[in-house]
Amino acid sequence: MTATALPGFLTGLADGSLRVIDLTTPLSSSTPALRLPAPFANLIDFSLEEVSAYNEPGPYWRHNNIHTGEHIGTHLDAPIHWISGRDGDDVSQIPVQRLIGPAAVLDLTAKVADNPDYLLEVADVEEWEAEHGELLPGAWLLLRTGWEARGGSEAEFLNADETGSHTPGVSVECAEWLAVQRQITGLGVETVGVDAGLAGGFEPAFPVHYHFLGNDKYGLTSLRNLGSLPATGAVIVVSPLPIVGGTGSPSRVLAIVES
Repeated sequence: MTATALPGFLTGLADGSLRVIDLTTPLSSSTPALRLPAPFANLIDFSLEEVSAYNEPGPYWRHNNIHTGEHIGTHLDAPIHWISGRDGDDVSQIPVQRLIGPAAVLDLTAKVADNPDYLLEVADVEEWEAEHGELLPGAWLLLRTGWEARGGSEAEFLNADETGSHTPGVSVECAEWLAVQRQITGLGVETVGVDAGLAGGFEPAFPVHYHFLGNDKYGLTSLRNLGSLPATGAVIVVSPLPIVGGTGSPSRVLAIVES
């Protein structure tokens, strides 16, 4: 970085030539969360517990306790979240330079509109690369599916029936190919998890989790506003809590784009 790069960056933010776009779903008790079927255990939902509010327990201040699972709302999956990455980093050990990188946005909205179970295939990525160039080392691949429009209703967001949850994701072949053949940092999605809703029945089950976290890559979920990003050229900033021993963390995710 040159001596003028940081002042130029700050000037760009001040004069509007650079914009910061929030990709994060607001976190509250109504934020949609993953619902695993029995006999599997689910995380607790997010909630606030008032400790004081300008009253006797705290006359000049207001503060709360927070209660939440690690993988609630927009969150990052660390390698130790999955059995294939059990010897990898927890969320506090992730190198911070890997939390900032180029964003590559692949738009699947038309295909997902016709098929909510649509799976990203290697051919989709190769088609994108033929137009935009090979995925850059350190990039975050962000899948735009239009799923954020369902975020106001957990039932619509999870889209479940008696056969399972019908949400888009990545095929087994493509998950392994991206994890092994491309030097990306991670995958970001608009859905509740980085895998398709029916991925529990794949082999291996939940292939994005299995291949990405097992190859020291990360996952991001419940993203919003991907339609405001160009296919290439944006920078993504991921800010999880550095939870010692944590398998993941709710995160604020920002993108920086040229106006």
